[in-house]
Amino acid sequence: MTQNARTTLFVIIGILAGMLTLAFYSPVLYNTFCKVTGFGGTTQIATKKPSAVLDRTVRVRLDTNVGAGAKLTFKSVDPVMDIRLGEVGMAFFEVSNPTEHPVTAEAGYNVAPHKAGPYFTKLECFCFEERVFEPGETASLPVIFFIDPEMDKDDTLDDVTDITLSYTYYGVEQDAENQTAHLEPATRQN
Repeated sequence: MTQNARTTLFVIIGILAGMLTLAFYSPVLYNTFCKVTGFGGTTQIATKKPSAVLDRTVRVRLDTNVGAGAKLTFKSVDPVMDIRLGEVGMAFFEVSNPTEHPVTAEAGYNVAPHKAGPYFTKLECFCFEERVFEPGETASLPVIFFIDPEMDKDDTLDDVTDITLSYTYYGVEQDAENQTAHLEPATRQN
């Protein structure tokens, strides 16, 4: 094998190894990118409320869905609320397990329009972790959030008067060693 052929072979192997590594880590990289940038309607997380509240009001619509594997009922208590930029809002969702066995589920979420995602910020949310709903259990779950006043400075969001915060509860199937989770497709609840 000539030196040129060896070099070409090593380059091809390097490219394939790089592509395989990128494919393996792409979900983690994509999730990190979305959380940092708000891309795809991913909301932000904060530990403190903003210092300013503006007069600009946005209508927040609360949408709920349930994945096929969750076998839960899920709804927002108040499906619409008006909130000023910078004002802290609290919304409640009701989740019930009508079955005779525990249901393990986790909520996924996003915001529409997607361009508002970087400004929709949660202080507290039930969506941050997996939860087990016991047979017959009904839970009232809060979400504490605000819309960052910085949104008012973004000219591309001047047309945003409504934001939809959408949650989907997915059933989590765990193997015998509780190592894997499988997310089922969603069905609309309201």
